[in-house]
Amino acid sequence: MEKRLSLKELNNVGEIEIVYRKKTNCKISERPKITKSSDAYEILMHYWDEGKIGLLEEFKVLFLNQANRVLQIISLSQGGITGTVADPRLILATALKVAACSLVLSHNHPSGSLQPSRADEALSQKIRAAAAFHDIKVLDHLIVTADGFYSFADEGLL
Repeated sequence: MEKRLSLKELNNVGEIEIVYRKKTNCKISERPKITKSSDAYEILMHYWDEGKIGLLEEFKVLFLNQANRVLQIISLSQGGITGTVADPRLILATALKVAACSLVLSHNHPSGSLQPSRADEALSQKIRAAAAFHDIKVLDHLIVTADGFYSFADEGLL
């Protein structure tokens, strides 16, 4: 005879509820719209801690609707002086949860350098490919500093 699962085992299965709660009651038309890389940079800098931008590497993502209006921003990770982790699974899970149509990746270089590393380029392509399976576009990846930014899209890398 086959063993059946106990009620205790059955009750130990986690449930997922997909809920999207807006931070404010603003209309979608009142949310910032991304039309160029400098728009994304301006929004990101508003949410970046000025005291950390030259000290710790951080990774943030903007999630956009079909009209390129910003739905959410997530501070995905914070690392050390020379790196941080950007888990594509967390980025895509968040994008799906907020029903994003596109996203803008970003991270800072505490050194102040705006040149992307090979790892930066590889990560951009990895996330872009994974997002494409869900019909989500990676519009850009910005490297930001207090003095300016580098846009992968503007430079033809996306």
